[in-house]
Amino acid sequence: MSKLAAFGGTAAVPKDRRHVQWPLVQDEDRKAVLDALDGARLVSDTDGVNPVSALEENWARRFGFEHCIAVSNGTAALSLALAALGVGPGDEVIVPALSFIATGLAPVHQMAVPVFADIDPVTFNIDPDDVERRITDRTRAIIPVHLHGAPADMDRITEIARKHGIAVIEDAAQAPGATHRGRPVGGIGDAGAFSLQVSKNIPTCGEGGLLVTRNAELAEAMRRGRQFGEVIESGRERDYVSYGLGWNHKMNALQAAFTDAQLARFDAYEQARQGNVTAFLARLAQLPGLRVPTALPDTTHAWHILRFRFDPAAFGLDGVRPQALRSALRRLLRAEGVPMSQYQLMPLPDQKVFVDRVGFGSGYPWSVTGAPGTVAGEGYPVARAVIADSLTIQKRHLHPGAGELLDLYADAFEKVWANREMVATLAKAAS
Repeated sequence: MSKLAAFGGTAAVPKDRRHVQWPLVQDEDRKAVLDALDGARLVSDTDGVNPVSALEENWARRFGFEHCIAVSNGTAALSLALAALGVGPGDEVIVPALSFIATGLAPVHQMAVPVFADIDPVTFNIDPDDVERRITDRTRAIIPVHLHGAPADMDRITEIARKHGIAVIEDAAQAPGATHRGRPVGGIGDAGAFSLQVSKNIPTCGEGGLLVTRNAELAEAMRRGRQFGEVIESGRERDYVSYGLGWNHKMNALQAAFTDAQLARFDAYEQARQGNVTAFLARLAQLPGLRVPTALPDTTHAWHILRFRFDPAAFGLDGVRPQALRSALRRLLRAEGVPMSQYQLMPLPDQKVFVDRVGFGSGYPWSVTGAPGTVAGEGYPVARAVIADSLTIQKRHLHPGAGELLDLYADAFEKVWANREMVATLAKAAS
């Protein structure tokens, strides 16, 4: 049995192997950006083909979407989709209790109230049964999140939405390339929002986002929304007339050019990532008390973030709090060179912005609907359990050459599990 690095042993992952670049910036990315910089079309409202319109066309073609609209970031994409669908003051939007803060903020940006639903314990995505329980006569939309790259249960969600006559906006920020029953996520609901933030599976050189839809009228509404409510058409002189409420949510040419170059290599990266991650998870799945992320039948998981759950009872630690085991494992695995992180410290309903209901002042938008605010620490038992007993690995595994590093990570997990008595001692002390 090897001595744990936390107590003076040699780390399973050598320090010179721990740094992994992401995004992987290649010569073609640099050339694409320089070509765009030297071009005459640096913004999306110029006439004719430009880097932004080229990215929109290439993204739509690669994933099979009918319409694609590039915007400044993924949060703007969600807000624009809600606005284009007419969601506004007095409306409610159902969102998952576990997600990045943007999912909950986007409805508030439209003066609508986010209504939180609990999640599934395996996929970590919104629970359709809880969604249906929370529908009221004010519900106008559902935002399922394909969290960490795992497709949500879109069959159930779209069935519920049709039954109640409400819209579905997919938050696919973490899931480009993921599929549900052969369909690309983002293109199943009324609209889908992607993020191109630098940490994503298909990144830009900073911030960026994309909207997709099958509906031509909705696409035009979202295009107007990103450009001050104006109508921008090829061959039509700009009239500077705002035909409705709009924002300045445009993407610039340098961001688009960088992402387009990354998109061209996505298939090769994705093939390598699928092989690397599935082999890594197969090794870890053999360890008692550890639940690895899984791709459900008829889905393709994009593996943006790897979330691991720890079960004290299965680990042989009856009566130990999940948080205590999680804390012990985090300490020991990080000492071995595995960058385990908690990532989310609380479910969305516990975020102060929702608990305090500051919003736009005087309690808006909650005071418009009379909807009760969230109470920190109450409800959403599955989301709370997942946060209490899980840790994540981010970014390092996205590199297509990360297979050897993931093998070292697996060595580290196996080493820690071989020292289960020490893990037990630390966990019991923290309980």
